[in-house]
Amino acid sequence: MSGHHHDHHHPTPPAAGFGRAFAIGITINLAYVAIEAAAGVVTGSMALLADAGHNLSDVLGLALAWGGLHLSARAPSARFTYGLKRSGILAAMANGIVLVLACGAIVAEAVQRLLAPQPVPGGTVMAVAAVGIVINGFTAWLFARGRKGDVNIRGAYLHMVADAGISAAVVVSGFLILRTGLNWIDPTLSLVVVAVILRGTWGLLRESVAMALDAVPDGIESAEVAAFLKGRPGVATVHDLHIWSMGTTDTAMTAHLVMPDGHPGDAALAALAHDLEHRFGIGHATIQVETGAADCAHMACA
Repeated sequence: MSGHHHDHHHPTPPAAGFGRAFAIGITINLAYVAIEAAAGVVTGSMALLADAGHNLSDVLGLALAWGGLHLSARAPSARFTYGLKRSGILAAMANGIVLVLACGAIVAEAVQRLLAPQPVPGGTVMAVAAVGIVINGFTAWLFARGRKGDVNIRGAYLHMVADAGISAAVVVSGFLILRTGLNWIDPTLSLVVVAVILRGTWGLLRESVAMALDAVPDGIESAEVAAFLKGRPGVATVHDLHIWSMGTTDTAMTAHLVMPDGHPGDAALAALAHDLEHRFGIGHATIQVETGAADCAHMACA
């Protein structure tokens, strides 16, 4: 004899309300890319042109994140029974890959300019890059409140922080070039910024790939969940415990509870699902109760 209980909590995702932030961020950053590229052509500054290309890749990153946010909010269907919640995970992975590719382009340009330094109009570079700090900093601020609860939003946030950092480095290099006339300063600072960007991007890629591979989400220990379940009244053992990310903000769990004294009733299982949500952040719990002994030789028992 067995019993089955399914509980699905519908929390308001941290990404809710970010559609406007994406629209504003994409619009003002596209405008800045056009201004920066035009300034680069007029002044002959490769630094500005390279940064404009990098900023354009980040606009693409914002568009990917926005698309992932939109798709992940779609309702489940007969084919996609969980909806398209994992779109946000795929968007975060794509954002990480775009960041790595952008860093590769910056490194290639920096190395070329180290080997063959070119005159840089420091004053113009500083002025245009200063505008970039304001725009990228403001866009990053739009996503700041959601960066810890949603890996997709964090990807968009990292893009903008990276751009603000690059713009700041361009301002500093422009100032130092004006003061010293040393043109190698600009590509050297670019390499430093790339190192900082890659450090943040590694965490984004690691987390999003782990989510895509159904790893137990960060912040949840499966052993603690198993011990919590086994500690409930009437539970002799736990087996087939699985915990994974349904999307960037939703966590699911399935488990079999061996309860020799019989099914505890729907109210007890509903209370258990409530406790899983509030203690571990598991909002979608599916629990099967078994009243017979578990065959631990063929099952993962706790």
